[in-house]
Amino acid sequence: MFPTTSEKKSVLTWITNNQSQLIKISDKIWKLAELGLVEIKSSELLANEFEQNGFRVERGISSMPTAFAATWGEGKPVVGIMGEYDALPGLSQKKIPWKEPLEMEKPGHGCGHNIHGTSGMAAAIAAKNVIEKYSIKGTVKFFGTPAEENFSGKVFMVRDGCFSDVDAVISHHPDDMNSADLRSSLAINSVRFHFYGKASHAGGSPEQGRSALDAVELMNSGVNYLREHVIQDARIHYVIEKGGCQPNIVPAYARSWYYVRAPERDELQFIYDWILDIAKGASTMTRTEIETEFLEGTYNVIPNRTIAELIVENMKEIGLPDYTTEELKFAGDIARTFSMESKTVQLKKSKRPNWESLMDKLIDDEIPKPWGEGDTTHGSTDVGDVSWQVPTVEFGTATWVLGTPAHSWQAVAQSGVGLGHKSLLFASKVMGTTVIDLLTNEESLREAKEEHKRRLRNKGYRSPIPSDHKPPLDIWKK
Repeated sequence: MFPTTSEKKSVLTWITNNQSQLIKISDKIWKLAELGLVEIKSSELLANEFEQNGFRVERGISSMPTAFAATWGEGKPVVGIMGEYDALPGLSQKKIPWKEPLEMEKPGHGCGHNIHGTSGMAAAIAAKNVIEKYSIKGTVKFFGTPAEENFSGKVFMVRDGCFSDVDAVISHHPDDMNSADLRSSLAINSVRFHFYGKASHAGGSPEQGRSALDAVELMNSGVNYLREHVIQDARIHYVIEKGGCQPNIVPAYARSWYYVRAPERDELQFIYDWILDIAKGASTMTRTEIETEFLEGTYNVIPNRTIAELIVENMKEIGLPDYTTEELKFAGDIARTFSMESKTVQLKKSKRPNWESLMDKLIDDEIPKPWGEGDTTHGSTDVGDVSWQVPTVEFGTATWVLGTPAHSWQAVAQSGVGLGHKSLLFASKVMGTTVIDLLTNEESLREAKEEHKRRLRNKGYRSPIPSDHKPPLDIWKK
């Protein structure tokens, strides 16, 4: 079954005719595997492709060298598409179904953002060609959004008004399922705690020292006791980034990095303020000095059923990909690297209706209706802040075998081979046809906007980052 309009068929034709180039771009970003805020070559690759296709490209927006916007068309409506391209540290992996890094401790695309950025680019360019061919009124605007994994580039872009003229936004994310669900996410604060003490000989004169590491450990202990007294859906996790030089020197400096999450910003703020008090207490107990470095914060996602249903309908009309014998063998080899127990946990946690039916399947071969109304996932994303401004949906397509955890070497491997390529092309077609729907169907766009207002229930948005807060562009030097 195929889309019923000539405009939407033209989207499919453009993507099919250009699939080799799209796969090439995705694979190049996969190989580059650049970390958030320094995705220099990856963002330039995408921006150049837009310029070559006639888009107006604005680079370096919101004080981020790797953030850009590419625009085609004039007037309303304006439909936005988002694309990410940042990798994750320490996840380097070859395109093979067993764990073996390309380079030890180097980054890898454990969330498939090489596909994310390319699918959005493909959809935008395909839509542009259709707008031009059929003289469709409106504008398509691609937002290249850096650092989703660590510093939430979209939050800076929202604060600076980048989405103020947009009527709807869609985005695609690699997944182990085909879904345009209605779940929310957790709001998050990311913060570093710097403790400054006094060095001394740990054996000869420990009384002269003030241990910054003691402060970090006491703070961590206090936070771990706090866990009993926070709401069930909250999440708190940390790493100790610096803990001293060697055991016979009382550490004069130590640093921890915390993520604090909760379903709503007010719930998050309550927990975050308590953690700040614990940090001050640890400083007092150890007679060290403390510096709190706020890095980023995001809101929870506001879902939109109207757009989600458009996406699902286009998925069904286009039809799921077919896989080669080689691709299925690769998928089977990957599936054997994690247990049935872990797959069960992963599927159950999704709360997808009839998730049990997926237990014996290798790759998701269904397209469920939008689901998860009222549920919350326990991850966080800066898509949430965009969704507070404008009707927004980020949908998923089966890029990985069922049960694959994101941020894993298995996800890296699959994002760079045939499984990922099929997902890329399918998602590009779904997104491109949905853009055409939103540009040409006034009723659907109006319903999406009305639903967005109902879901916000007059709640206001206040940027979680201060007006003078800049992206931490030197973060990887610390």
